[in-house]
Amino acid sequence: MVMTITAATITRYADMFAALGAEPRLKIVRLLLSVHPDGMVVGDIQAETGIAGSTLSHHLEKLKIDELVTAEREKAFIRYRASAEALEELLGFLYAECCTRNNAVEPKKIAAIRK
Repeated sequence: MVMTITAATITRYADMFAALGAEPRLKIVRLLLSVHPDGMVVGDIQAETGIAGSTLSHHLEKLKIDELVTAEREKAFIRYRASAEALEELLGFLYAECCTRNNAVEPKKIAAIRK
């Protein structure tokens, strides 16, 4: 599948990377990916990350605006989930250039997770 890259697409991806560029938001996304697809309610995210409530709310809203997480009301709680589709799209954007077009990075090296 060929990805159509427009100025709006570049802006969207830049916003997504900017959202992930803040340490607390990157922690939140990684946490939500670790429990995908179930997600977590805000209180559990706060307990895991130690981020204060109002600050956590701000970070979750930024991630939601940039489509990196989704939010769903469950009675008195809001459940957040990592948007695997958005992250796949974002990673595909980088992958298309570095690993398919000019082979700057070997695709199998990306698949191997380093800890």
